[in-house]
Amino acid sequence: MKVSRVLRDMLCVLGLTLAVGAVYAQAKPAVEFKPEVGQAGKDVVWVPTSQVLVDKMLDMAKVTPADYVIDLGSGDGRTVITAAKRGVRALGIEYNPDMVQLSKENATKEGVSDKATFMKADIFESDFSKASVITMFLLPDINLKLRPKILNLKPGTRIVSNSFTMGDWEDDDTATANTNGDCSYWCIAHMWIVPAKVEGTWQVGGGKLTLKQTYQMLSGSLESSGQTTAVTGKMRGDQISLKAGAAEYNGRVNGNAIEGTVKTGSQSGKWAASRGK
Repeated sequence: MKVSRVLRDMLCVLGLTLAVGAVYAQAKPAVEFKPEVGQAGKDVVWVPTSQVLVDKMLDMAKVTPADYVIDLGSGDGRTVITAAKRGVRALGIEYNPDMVQLSKENATKEGVSDKATFMKADIFESDFSKASVITMFLLPDINLKLRPKILNLKPGTRIVSNSFTMGDWEDDDTATANTNGDCSYWCIAHMWIVPAKVEGTWQVGGGKLTLKQTYQMLSGSLESSGQTTAVTGKMRGDQISLKAGAAEYNGRVNGNAIEGTVKTGSQSGKWAASRGK
């Protein structure tokens, strides 16, 4: 069957049009992703942490190059990048793939892509047990969902949150970033230090130390030489401080052992405690 010249010409024009369109589509740059404040995310809307509060949060945690920072819900990557600029290895966990890509590009622009890394993942399914510092700007109910996992991290891990708390787990430190008017919204940071687990019965010399623990707060009793003395105290990571009557005990917890110093008035000495496995 012969094709008329007109039809043949029309097909040629159509083919040329499609070819040009394909070339144009390939040459046309992709639309640049620009995050918008309040845009929806998996668990929260995105609101960036002000740079002054980012700095305050890292200062509170006293980050050093020996630390490993993980930012939960890392958004545009500013906290991770700021940590990396301080010489710290840092990882951002973010569910939005566009945000992850933007963060990687920002890290490259700032020259810290060797220390600032990002991954697309769900924070509830992620392993952040290797972190020595965790930063986040999540909602209170999400903090509470993460709290059991956080409390099982290595003692001494510092958790710093923009504005939102951990329910009845009182923070170890609070700071504000708007003292000089540099922050106009969400300007409070809270920090918790994961406490060592010390609840139970400990042998102290010929006596017995019984401790009850609620997060970092301690209470209990010390039985020695036929007398029982009420005990109060606090954990700060693996550091323990107790007061029993006039005696003040300080030490470091290492699993099922405690070693430290005790002071009574002007007298001081060493003390140790052990707990059955």
